[in-house]
Amino acid sequence: MSKEIDITFQVRGMTCAACSSRIEKGISRMDGVEEANVNLAMERATVRFHPDEISIGQVFDKVEKLGYQVRTDKADFHVTGMTCAACANRIEKKINRLKGVQNVTVNLALETATVEYVQGVVSTSDMKEAVDKLGFGLKEKTDKAENANIKEQEMETQLGKFLFAAILTIPLFWSMVTHFEFTSFIWMPEMFMNPWVQLAFATPVQFIVGAQFYVGAYKALRNKSANMDVLVALGTSAAYFYSIYLGVEAMEQGMAVPDLYFETSAVIITLIVLGKLFEARAKGRTSQAIQKLLGLQVKTATVLRSGESVTIPLEDVLVGDQIIVKPGEKIPVDGTIIEGHSAVDESMLTGESIPVDKTIGDTVIGSTLNKNGSLTMSATKVGKDTALAQIIKIVENAQGSKANIQRMTDKVSGIFVPIVIIIAIISFFVWYVFVTPGDLGAALIPTISILVIACPCALGLATPTSIMAGSGRAAELGLLFKGGEHLENTQSIQTVVFDKTGTITKGEPTLTDLISEGTLEKETLLHLVASAENKSEHPLAQAIVQYAEEAGVVLSNTDEFEAIPGHGIRAIVNGYVLLVGTRKLLKKTDITFEAANEKMSSLEKEGKTAMLIAVNGRYEGIVAVADTVKETSKRAITKLHNLGLEVIMLTGDNKRTAEAIAKQVGIKQVVAEVLPEQKSAVIEQLQQEGKKVAMVGDGLNDAPALAVADVGMAIGTGTDVAIEAADITLMRGDITSVADAIMMSRKTMVNIKQNLFFAFIYNSLGIPIAAVGLLAPWVAGAAMAFSSVSVVLNALRLQKMKLAEQEKEGSK
Repeated sequence: MSKEIDITFQVRGMTCAACSSRIEKGISRMDGVEEANVNLAMERATVRFHPDEISIGQVFDKVEKLGYQVRTDKADFHVTGMTCAACANRIEKKINRLKGVQNVTVNLALETATVEYVQGVVSTSDMKEAVDKLGFGLKEKTDKAENANIKEQEMETQLGKFLFAAILTIPLFWSMVTHFEFTSFIWMPEMFMNPWVQLAFATPVQFIVGAQFYVGAYKALRNKSANMDVLVALGTSAAYFYSIYLGVEAMEQGMAVPDLYFETSAVIITLIVLGKLFEARAKGRTSQAIQKLLGLQVKTATVLRSGESVTIPLEDVLVGDQIIVKPGEKIPVDGTIIEGHSAVDESMLTGESIPVDKTIGDTVIGSTLNKNGSLTMSATKVGKDTALAQIIKIVENAQGSKANIQRMTDKVSGIFVPIVIIIAIISFFVWYVFVTPGDLGAALIPTISILVIACPCALGLATPTSIMAGSGRAAELGLLFKGGEHLENTQSIQTVVFDKTGTITKGEPTLTDLISEGTLEKETLLHLVASAENKSEHPLAQAIVQYAEEAGVVLSNTDEFEAIPGHGIRAIVNGYVLLVGTRKLLKKTDITFEAANEKMSSLEKEGKTAMLIAVNGRYEGIVAVADTVKETSKRAITKLHNLGLEVIMLTGDNKRTAEAIAKQVGIKQVVAEVLPEQKSAVIEQLQQEGKKVAMVGDGLNDAPALAVADVGMAIGTGTDVAIEAADITLMRGDITSVADAIMMSRKTMVNIKQNLFFAFIYNSLGIPIAAVGLLAPWVAGAAMAFSSVSVVLNALRLQKMKLAEQEKEGSK
């Protein structure tokens, strides 16, 4: 039996001693567990077990099944030394083997690693040590500006290597070019043909500039793996050392110096380094979305401390601090206005160019622009809790996560290099034994070309660069995908289900109709009704009052006010006795209103709440209030229909109102009078019919349905719970973003498939062409270097993607 080991980990969700006892008993009963102790106060569990009988993962699964959570931490790292997808795969596998690691994602394009792990079982130092043994570097991310500097330094280093290599390679390339019959007229210094001179030029390129490939190859082979470095080191070394052999042999035998291959190895290394430089710069552009978001943040804030205004760094702002924001300044953090009023430009968050009026009690978002008034605000969210910080976090997570299609590609990349080496060896023997018997040089040419052109770099970059560019562009358009898998899944949506209130409609009632049918003028009637309703707290009453105030009506005080539950109100205003409410209210007081029945029914069919008005015992008119449809909703539904999608409205409202709203926006299928807890069941029913379903909502009652749907989309102006439950947050309040999200997903997936097609075709065609001797090694090197660049540049096209409206505007 193996030696027992102890692990200690944090447990969340315990509320009493019964909880800790339950966990203890549950784990203790597992085969292979010797002892389990759970400390309720410290929320910590210590387990002693035999690792050959039970794994740490099984212990954690047991805790989860018991209804509790093993607390995990997340660490973000900057990874150095990766050259291709095989490197990323090796790092992932190595870290995954560490006990206590729950999940690992290594992103080749971003050169980052995200590790979810159980603290106390494994540490970041263990991860760094494991990766260090593989020959790569792992540095914990701290400051984003520092990470940007690391990228800049890497590009400068790569540029220096390329310039150094290019200066030494040009003479070798010059001598090679003049060998062709059609270029023999080009003058070339005789010394360039001297083998010793060629050796002097080639050696620094091979062993100084090319040292990175040797180091990478050694570390890969030491760990029983193979990557791009192995292919490049094998191919260039074969050309370099064979050239030395030919030169020495010719000198010993007094023969004329044959054609050497120094230029082949030098040109290949130089072109690959150039390709890496272009690739690094292009990859830097794929993360521009993050840089743009970071650029929105202010650096300082003016706060009131001890009665004086002091300018402090943004990171020193505390919750509760009173902050002064002058006209033209950006609001530093999220908060509530306590003094002043202004118009605030929130376009960076909502995309709406029209500034929003803000006054005392209103909330403001950090990094939005205060246009014209001085404000004093109280900070409610600072640092990583602000809306902008959360957006940045979501975009980073999306760019660093893996889509399912990438996981498949990673598996292919992992076995690709060994297969290429086998193909190269077979090709060498075929040429050496059958095609050109005994001619080592002729056999080496196709072998080197195969090794060089078959690098899986393009394959490894095909998916992550598109995910980065697509999710980054989506963020600029107000679409926050929480992960690459959601960006992938959205393109397969067949049915879109909308909540009504606050999603298709504005979510707040508005006065839509005021009909005067008695002796009073319409303006007088509005004044009396609004003055009476001003005492009521009912949402319908507030809608009437708001309408009147916006129309400039000065309200009067009420002499008497009575709210009659379920019927309406009774009030006395300026000597007038008013009744505003239902048919029952007027019948109860024997007021006749037969002439109003037809109009009442007509308004109700339109989904409006109609109320009768009586003044001094006589029927005077009707006031109607409704939750009005957003101006963009109809256009959004049309866009979804044009994309070939089925659209359904799901609401708890009554069927007549729901159907009236659906008719206005062009929705034919309505599921009404559904309780909040039943919404998720409706989604599950659609899924059982074989449909891929997206749910769009904004309220607390939508959260279960958002979580159950294949893709949940939350309106960014909705509740935090809905946003948390969703896979995509639509930062703009209008639902045209739903079609935009689906279009973004589709275009990103098309881009990924283009990249994968190019990468697979490139290798599929390149290897056989090289094997039959039709591809010079230096051409193979150039093709390999620029294949990666072309994949990244294709992905960058997503950063210029326009939505349908933008395309129309651009064509005008």
